Amino acid sequence: MADTNTAPYAKGIAIGIIGPEPLVEKMNQCLRGFPSFDPIARSYSREEEAPELARDIMDHVEVMLFSGPVPYRLAVQKLNFKIPVHYVRLSGTGLYRALFRIGRRHGLEEMSVDTVSKQSVEGAFEELGERSKAVAYYPGSEFVSKDALVEFHAEQYRLGKAKAALTGVGSVSAALTEMGIPNEWVLPTDQDIIVALERSLLSTESRRSKESQIVVGFIHVDEFDRLAKKKTSEHEVQRLKLDIHRMLLGYVESLDGHLTHMGGNEYLFITTRGIFERETGGYKSIPLARVVEKYYGLSLSIGIGFGRSANEAGTHARLALRNSKESGGDICFIVREDKSVIGPLEMTHPHEYDLSLIDASLLKRAEEAGLTSGYLSKLVAHVTRFGKTDYTAQELATVLDVTVRSTHRFLLAWLDSGLIDIIGEEKGKSKGRPKQIYRLSFLSELVR
Repeated sequence: MADTNTAPYAKGIAIGIIGPEPLVEKMNQCLRGFPSFDPIARSYSREEEAPELARDIMDHVEVMLFSGPVPYRLAVQKLNFKIPVHYVRLSGTGLYRALFRIGRRHGLEEMSVDTVSKQSVEGAFEELGERSKAVAYYPGSEFVSKDALVEFHAEQYRLGKAKAALTGVGSVSAALTEMGIPNEWVLPTDQDIIVALERSLLSTESRRSKESQIVVGFIHVDEFDRLAKKKTSEHEVQRLKLDIHRMLLGYVESLDGHLTHMGGNEYLFITTRGIFERETGGYKSIPLARVVEKYYGLSLSIGIGFGRSANEAGTHARLALRNSKESGGDICFIVREDKSVIGPLEMTHPHEYDLSLIDASLLKRAEEAGLTSGYLSKLVAHVTRFGKTDYTAQELATVLDVTVRSTHRFLLAWLDSGLIDIIGEEKGKSKGRPKQIYRLSFLSELVR
């Protein structure tokens, strides 16, 4: 048993995270996209430990999230929770992934299954276009004990009725592996965890009370005077100011907020916290700055303030703006009620991806191959959205918004670095040369 986070109290919305260590680490990775949460996490080696771990932290958190139904059921049976309690529900992707791995190694003809319903497994077979298989299901979907499940799978394996086991319990998978029995642990995907975190956030009292909380923001247009000096007349300067004002007005309108010009190069806007959180993807990015840079060659310093009153929110927004300016501009910070800071927020394009969720070693390899964070974020966003990793050079050029010639130069560097592979050719309708198909092997984990 290991403590992943030993802090007894949290500054933001405290959430209890309970599960086996591999899943707790995975959940902590996903929590990086939820700055409103301050996790207090506990990991176990046996599911039976979950109720006691939950008892230790239940008075210090606003919501509890278990890694799956087994620890959740055990805790709910033994404890009287006065806070919302949730668990990570499997969609279909985790089950499909486990079935694919079993099928590739041992075939899908004979297997034993526990804690995953017969309806879910048969539904997956139907979706995959597979015929009904000889599957032995553990009687009842409830978790009895690890030993009972291990004995069930071991007996099916000894009798030759199952070539592999499919389990929803981590400790069962570990025990079967020690016994040399092939098995797959049905793990939730990142998307399953994110959905559970969103559900948990919406159920908290703090979130409900903060939905309508006033948010104050200051926007400072950096180095406006430098650009104004390039204009040949005062009319052009005034027109530039009007264009910028109109663009900011459109952005604040998307926040259902109110914008006021404070004079000079500074603007103030007011909105509500719930809307601001949704529009920034959970306080992750503000694409407005990229639009201003694209059309006018200007950057923005933005300060956002949260507070228990409008006055407090305004004071914190001014403090956040000062942090942004002192950091060199083209950046945004948020100062919360307790004066803790969120940020810097990414001034990214809305279709780019939050690279903080990508493995650091992968980022380093990509950077060494000349793949900038901007291009990488576009690739990752496209891969995760459409679930594909195979592209032609022409398709990649469209995704990256560069010429095909530049794309071919990138591809040579990525091939040399082992990031991608050539897997075949695509014959076009014309008589021209067939197009090579490249697989972005280094991003294959994102679609599993």
